[in-house]
Amino acid sequence: MVWIIWFIAAGVLLVAEMLTLTFYLLWLCIGAVAAGLVSLAAPDAVLVQVLTGSLVALGLTLFSKPVVSRFRASQGFKDIGTDIVGREGIVVQPIEPGRYGQVKVGGDIWSAASVQQLSVDEKVRVISRGNAIIEVERWEV
Repeated sequence: MVWIIWFIAAGVLLVAEMLTLTFYLLWLCIGAVAAGLVSLAAPDAVLVQVLTGSLVALGLTLFSKPVVSRFRASQGFKDIGTDIVGREGIVVQPIEPGRYGQVKVGGDIWSAASVQQLSVDEKVRVISRGNAIIEVERWEV
């Protein structure tokens, strides 16, 4: 029954991955699936399961970095995240300094932070982007 725990962990990591827009949790998810598969074959070998999951996640992390770097450097690659800086958005959930709100930019809704108090329907400008959180300021013409 240990395999259930591995697959639940993989599902939780997959959902978290979709919220963070990175690949690190995806590699851990795949590692958990590998450990779950080992668990199905050898239910009592917990150490082997942990080692398999760890090695798969570590291998994916180490070997995917050069591939991702080459992909990002390729001609025609356009990172949606850097394209968002400078664009106009609309606050859909209030933002207070030190607390996150939400901003709609184009058709996407982003978690956002600001040093200013911003209310719903206020126009904002994206000034930077982290992994999944953008920083905004009041749009002033």
